[in-house]
Amino acid sequence: MITPAWTAPKTVSAISTTRKGGVSFAPFDSFNLGLHVGDDEQAVLANRALLASHLPNPAVWLNQVHSSDVVVVDERCDLSLVHSADALYTNIVKQPLAIMTADCLPVLLCSNSGNEIAAVHGGWRGLSQGILAKTISHFKVPTSDIIAWLGPAIGPLQFEVGQEVKDCFCSQNQLHQLAFTAKHEKYMADIYLLARQQLAQLGVANISGGEYCTVSDKSQFFSYRRDGQTGRMASLIWRN
Repeated sequence: MITPAWTAPKTVSAISTTRKGGVSFAPFDSFNLGLHVGDDEQAVLANRALLASHLPNPAVWLNQVHSSDVVVVDERCDLSLVHSADALYTNIVKQPLAIMTADCLPVLLCSNSGNEIAAVHGGWRGLSQGILAKTISHFKVPTSDIIAWLGPAIGPLQFEVGQEVKDCFCSQNQLHQLAFTAKHEKYMADIYLLARQQLAQLGVANISGGEYCTVSDKSQFFSYRRDGQTGRMASLIWRN
């Protein structure tokens, strides 16, 4: 498990899993938490049970679809359903929010007070569709009171994209030019920088994380870009 190094209050807990410590066999070895990737279901459920032992209550999981949709977890939210969305927000105590990744960027958010939290699946499609802004819009506090942590994702030396991805971002903000480096007829994209730029534009100044690369660190992380068929890590946040 990775514990975020950030300035969140002690009333907020967060963890990010690695591929180590579970029961799944290759190519899902070993702490795969994704039920949708072809792994044995009982192995995944056993891994989720291991994860649950670290949590105050069962986590809320999503059917992630690379959208910009946000689920607000409150008294009206039916937790018996698996919602199709890519971000979660709550102010409920002891309710973990879970986001699965295997190269996309997990973004954890909380207020300075610790009364509001969110977890975001930040793939390039979601980021380009404004998922960070849509998630932050649910916070009651000013954006300057929000703290962000960027979890393990594909690094800037590994994320090769086409012209269409660069155009998608740069048409929204020319500052995003800085997140793309030309490589032959493609570009190397820095998803960490894209998220930092968007968060800063929204008024979020307290941003930590962004030092990992899921593709190049095979011993620690699953990577869809590297392996194709592979497992999923999870990043989770909850109020104590």
